[in-house]
Amino acid sequence: MPPVQHAPLALVGKVGRREEVVAACPGAQALGIHPGMAATHARALVSDLDFRPSEPEADAALLDRLALLAVRRWSPIAAVTPADGLWIDLAGCDHLHGGEERFCRRLLAFCRRAGFTARVAVADTPGAAHALARFGKADLTRVEPHGTVEALSTLPIAALRLTPTALSAARKFGFERIADLLPVARGPLARRLGLPTITRLDQALGGVAEPITPREDIEVPAVERRLLEPISTAEAIEQVMGDLLGDLVVLLQTKGVGARSLRLTGMRVDGTEQIVAVGTSRPTREVSHLLRLLKLRIERIDPGMGLEQFQMVAPHIEPLDAVDLGAVLAGETLVRDPARLVDLIAGRIGMHSVFRIAPVESHVPERAVVRSDPNELPGTWPEWKRPIRLFAHPEPLHRVIALMPDQPPRRFEWRGTTYKVVGGDGPERVHGEWWRRDAEVWAVRDYYSVEDETGGRYWVFRRGDGFEDDTGDLSWWMHGVFG
Repeated sequence: MPPVQHAPLALVGKVGRREEVVAACPGAQALGIHPGMAATHARALVSDLDFRPSEPEADAALLDRLALLAVRRWSPIAAVTPADGLWIDLAGCDHLHGGEERFCRRLLAFCRRAGFTARVAVADTPGAAHALARFGKADLTRVEPHGTVEALSTLPIAALRLTPTALSAARKFGFERIADLLPVARGPLARRLGLPTITRLDQALGGVAEPITPREDIEVPAVERRLLEPISTAEAIEQVMGDLLGDLVVLLQTKGVGARSLRLTGMRVDGTEQIVAVGTSRPTREVSHLLRLLKLRIERIDPGMGLEQFQMVAPHIEPLDAVDLGAVLAGETLVRDPARLVDLIAGRIGMHSVFRIAPVESHVPERAVVRSDPNELPGTWPEWKRPIRLFAHPEPLHRVIALMPDQPPRRFEWRGTTYKVVGGDGPERVHGEWWRRDAEVWAVRDYYSVEDETGGRYWVFRRGDGFEDDTGDLSWWMHGVFG
């Protein structure tokens, strides 16, 4: 679909006592129009430019709808950052979307499909993410843990969300970059730029907390309990979890849905919150199963001086129909659902560590398998034999002795150990996938199944056919282990 052609456009709004350009499309910016320019100056500069009044109320309503979408689809903690962005807290839920990198790319793709120009930044603090998304060099910026100071140092001080008065004072004292503020003592800096500047700087660097108040979704099932006396023991917390689950399941049944994720928030007597979350591989509203998952998180709750209020929310729900028990009543064998076992294991080692291996149509062994949903049965496997343990990246072999061109190796060294081969089978020739890259046009691998004198069986291959140099360098590699 060809891009829509339109005349250069600029939005004009009232800022203080004068009208200014608040937004301009790339075409208008190419003509010299930029946000902050006086509207009269812009009209004089480009007389036939398409000027339209800005609608801040409509913009705010759109951002609110996007925040609600984020709460329902991506993270239970999402909020609007006035006046042109969103905060999304990925802590504890990034694995549900394939990790931070994959989620951010999917988010950018979603914005492009919706017609928005977007920039995404992931950082340790909301202030740092806000600054990098607006003043960073790339559309997607990910800051490694504890790398906030280095990432922010090169940004202008306007990235700290300072007031115009503070920005004007900073220019007078020669402060241009955030790095210029870091070596200055807090006291003199506060006298020059004001105490709010210190607060913004500490928020961005993580010295001062900046909690995100999430957008509330009134349609999200939620229950709450206020206790007469604070509790702090694991047994008491487990009892409250069970009571909350009982109340929540009633709401889920009313809506005809099951929970895919739960978030439990405990309010301590000192005003701070303790939050734990669990996820399921399939929608469910079985109290015993959900309680078993939540009990795995009790050790992560620090009650402090005691917990006096609890709230349980199901931010991710899906339709859940009644279970068909006709086959069971008729005496037929019930096929057990692995979802419960998957949830328990994932609750201990992480959802990304539980998966099935599914076949993919490819002759190259490392491309012929892919990780899939552990609850879904994989497709039909091909007839050829492959080792039980296939390495994602083949490992080189050294000091290989083999008769060319089609005999298996008689001896090789792998991981510092020498192996003497007493039997072998092959070769099985695998050609490169020429449509992927030029290096595979003539690439050839000859695979052999070999057995050493201790009974170990290995899957090795040689690059090249032994005749043409273009097919490979005749190096040997270990690709898998049988048994």
